[in-house]
Amino acid sequence: MNDFICPKCKGHIRVGDHTIFKVKNRKKQSGLLLLSPQIGNYSSLKHPAFEMIQGEFLEFFCPLCDHSLKSEIHENLAYIIMIDDTGKMYDTYFSQIVGEHSTYETDGDSVHIAGEDAGRYTYFKIGDKFRKYF
Repeated sequence: MNDFICPKCKGHIRVGDHTIFKVKNRKKQSGLLLLSPQIGNYSSLKHPAFEMIQGEFLEFFCPLCDHSLKSEIHENLAYIIMIDDTGKMYDTYFSQIVGEHSTYETDGDSVHIAGEDAGRYTYFKIGDKFRKYF
């Protein structure tokens, strides 16, 4: 099963069947959001009092070091590192927009995409061998 770590502190943010994030909504209210660690599974858990509105931008943070996970590729994407069961690391990006299903994992040579909204973000840090196709 995949594990996930913060790109800054390298702390493990996966616990059991969830990857845990601190998030802030448009009102700057903070909450914890638990996402499925399975790429392409967009189920989530949160406290009922924390407001999330469809189409709203949520800023994601590491729950351990409070580092913003906003990616350098696009402001709507969060960035974390996935470690597969063989120990291989993948840069993993996912949408910070509520209800937008787009996830990308790359090892630098290829990109695996998931989600019906994945076509919205198309440029990634990939090897020169694939860059010519973009």
